[in-house]
Amino acid sequence: MFCTHVMEGSGKMLVTAVGVNSQTGIIFTLLGAGEDGDDEKDEKGENDKKKKKRQKKEKDRKKEEQRKKDKKDKKSKKDGANVEMQPLNEDEDGDKKKNLPKKEKSVLQGKLTKLAVQIGKAGLLMSTLTVLILITRFLIDTFWIQGVPWTAECVPIYVQFLVKFFIIGVTVLVVAVPEGLPLAVTISLAYSVKKMMKDNNLVRHLDACETMGNATAICSDKTGTLTMNRMTVVQAYIAGCYHKEVPDPGKIPAKILDLLVLGIGVNCAYTTKIMPPEKEGGLPRQVGNKTECALLGFTRNLRKDYQSVRNEIPEEKLYKVYTFNSARKSMSTVLKNQDGSYRMFSKGASEILLRKCCKILIATGEPKDLRPRDRDHLVKNVIEPMASDGLRTICLAYRDFPVAEGEPDWDNEAHVLSRLTCIAVVGIEDPVRPEVPEAIRMCQRAGITVRMVTGDNISTARAIAIKCGILHPLDDFVCMEGKEFNRQIRNELGEIEQERIDKIWPKLRVLARSSPTDKHTLVKGIIDSTVLEQRQVVAVTGDGTNDGPALKKADVGFAMGIAGTDVAKEASDIILTDDNFTSIVKAVMWGRNVYDSISKFLQFQLTVNVVAVIVAFTGACITQDSPLKAVQMLWVNLIMDTFASLALATEPPTEALLLRNPYGRKKPLISRTMMKNILGHAVYQLTLIFVLLFLGETLFDIDSGRNAPLHAPPSEHYTIVFNTFVLMQIFNEFNARKIHGERNVFEGVYRNPIFCSIILGTFVIQIVIVQFGGKPFSCVSLSIEQWLWCVFLGLGSLLWGQLVSSVPTKWLKFLKTAGHGTQQEEIPEEELEEMKDLDEIDHAEMELRRGQVLWCRGLNRIQTQIRVVNAFRDSVSPYEGLETPESRSSIHNFMSHPEFRIGDSEPRIPLIDENESEDEPPTKRNSVIAPPPSSLIAQNSSTLPRCPGSPLHSLETSL
Repeated sequence: MFCTHVMEGSGKMLVTAVGVNSQTGIIFTLLGAGEDGDDEKDEKGENDKKKKKRQKKEKDRKKEEQRKKDKKDKKSKKDGANVEMQPLNEDEDGDKKKNLPKKEKSVLQGKLTKLAVQIGKAGLLMSTLTVLILITRFLIDTFWIQGVPWTAECVPIYVQFLVKFFIIGVTVLVVAVPEGLPLAVTISLAYSVKKMMKDNNLVRHLDACETMGNATAICSDKTGTLTMNRMTVVQAYIAGCYHKEVPDPGKIPAKILDLLVLGIGVNCAYTTKIMPPEKEGGLPRQVGNKTECALLGFTRNLRKDYQSVRNEIPEEKLYKVYTFNSARKSMSTVLKNQDGSYRMFSKGASEILLRKCCKILIATGEPKDLRPRDRDHLVKNVIEPMASDGLRTICLAYRDFPVAEGEPDWDNEAHVLSRLTCIAVVGIEDPVRPEVPEAIRMCQRAGITVRMVTGDNISTARAIAIKCGILHPLDDFVCMEGKEFNRQIRNELGEIEQERIDKIWPKLRVLARSSPTDKHTLVKGIIDSTVLEQRQVVAVTGDGTNDGPALKKADVGFAMGIAGTDVAKEASDIILTDDNFTSIVKAVMWGRNVYDSISKFLQFQLTVNVVAVIVAFTGACITQDSPLKAVQMLWVNLIMDTFASLALATEPPTEALLLRNPYGRKKPLISRTMMKNILGHAVYQLTLIFVLLFLGETLFDIDSGRNAPLHAPPSEHYTIVFNTFVLMQIFNEFNARKIHGERNVFEGVYRNPIFCSIILGTFVIQIVIVQFGGKPFSCVSLSIEQWLWCVFLGLGSLLWGQLVSSVPTKWLKFLKTAGHGTQQEEIPEEELEEMKDLDEIDHAEMELRRGQVLWCRGLNRIQTQIRVVNAFRDSVSPYEGLETPESRSSIHNFMSHPEFRIGDSEPRIPLIDENESEDEPPTKRNSVIAPPPSSLIAQNSSTLPRCPGSPLHSLETSL
């Protein structure tokens, strides 16, 4: 049941529509709150659950429902359904729905998930190559170069080497996979949402923050959003003088001023008042009719108190009141004087009331005859200029009824409302918020198109649009009323066609006299349109219940926090707590900042990934040992994941973000400029690392760390390599702050204390690790001279960054971009068929499904490999002297889900730990042991065949 409120007046009510056929019913049905919408949602949920088990029965049921629906549609057409219900029928039509373009959800998450899957595949390939190369070198060096014969007794040793190779491969994979990416996204979004609260943006849905950064169009309501929702008198024609601003009371004759204040005070509803502001320093509150509030405010601007007039003449003393209605377009109040005469004050539409005026007050305060020629002059030179400025013109007049004429026939309105004397003509407007024109100019400069959708008449809407900067005098843009809009977008059958909408919306800037359905249709048409190369991302602002459908349909809906209704707030994604359009611009800045923060993190992390993977891969393949040890890799991962997320994802936004066009749905996360920076810095870092790795002992006059024995202590050589690598990452973090080729990487760095703290803290912790880390971190203390060289080589990243920025990106056409979002045309038909019941496409969820499939396949392969290794272990069980059952360490199940659980007995594979003492007996069940020392093999040489020895004894595990 829908209800309304009668505020004042009297009359008869005719109910023309109830339920879903009423305007309120249409709004709630568009919002999905209707009874039919709920039933359909329940049916969809049931269909999803039973799709696989009862397909045949489901098809029959759908056919039956379709038959009933067709029958129902025919009946509704015969009965003459409301034209404004047409969008609902289109949305509910099952056959048409699956052919309509679907709204895409979470564009950024889709791009990130797809990029993570691609990086994971590349890391898996590199780790597989590492394992294969290590195994190949082991086989060639052992069985070909050294000529060691294959014997069953040495199989346990071979298995230990294979496990070590597998661990090194897993290390390469762990370094390659960007596990810090979700953390960076979460931190960036959470930080942005928290900061947006201070900018008066209350974010209800987290993905709305990043979506707003891609917004290409804003459909804004007028009243309360672009304007102040405070009707105000801004121009006046009084005493024969046209004032473009509110005149000074001293310029108005006292007699006219008293008549004006008396007429406004008594001829406005006494329920209309100007109240003190709720907060100190705020604007006075307007209670009641907004037009009457403007007139009451006009008296206060003339430094007169209307309340004293009302106190002197309370409502009970009013002799007769002609309330306002749409027929007379005016309101009149009759007062009875003490001498028995009557005075009537009237106010109403100027073009109507002026025709009933025969006199007008002039500068002397006396009435003057108003001839038709004078009336036409007044219309042409006063009323029309006010209307062209978007003002609502109100005429204020009065009439005296002398005692000699007797009491008039008050029921004869035509006689009573004639021979009036005009006091003044005032122009009323809802003033444009002072900050709106600049905010709209910033949006347009940022590549965002602002459209006004309002219920006002087209003249007022056009004038307000010009004042706001939405329209310019020489622009080739369109202003249209709702009726004309509906006529042009519908075919002969009254159905909405997307092709017709595509011909209108690109040039449409103002939609006036629009209904809630018109606004919903426009927003839906822009979102679904593919007429432009760049898909549109639409934001909508509104405050009323009638804005709810458009707010819900939009990619991002903004509701007014002060003037907004509960329905509008519930349908929105972000609530503007100050009802200010400027807050929308700040939301755009924060949304774009989220994209840039994630891109900065990706640029930094992928540089570290490329360098770390290549160093680990090359070091393992050439020296058969990773230059960066397991604990060192953990520290590097901590730098490039957690700390970098905090440092780069908390960059505050700047107005420079609004100097470029929005990224859109198709823009890749990693641009060609970012790819140039990633590869450019990787070249510098790899060159230095390999020079230090293979020539470091000569340059620093120290012992070489390569080919060290199995349990050799940490070396200065590898410590310098590790220290230089970390310092290069610390300084490269400054380079990562700029992703569009800017040269000044220190700009604004002091505005982000978190970044400065992390850089300083990381540097201090690195000093502690190197100087005091010892064997756990495989480090030794370095001298001051060695530290200075490491810092100098790290600082070289900043100088190299300037060189990389100097290379024009247009020369590097061969570089490819990465991180593209999945487009609708790229989705296979079978997946689109599965999503036919869905209103939105969640690309992140789709990519996640594909990633899960890839992961499951990898798990199956690993399970097979484990069974093979288990078979090898069982085949050498008679040789218990090489290992004891208690020494086998467990390989834990990869997932606890039953579908991924390894069903066989838990395998126990001997691993190698470089920190284990050689003479410690391996008695603990879950411990890991070193391979049998060469002395043990030598003692048993009489009974055991020759096993591989020295070539791989220098291998150290990376885990």
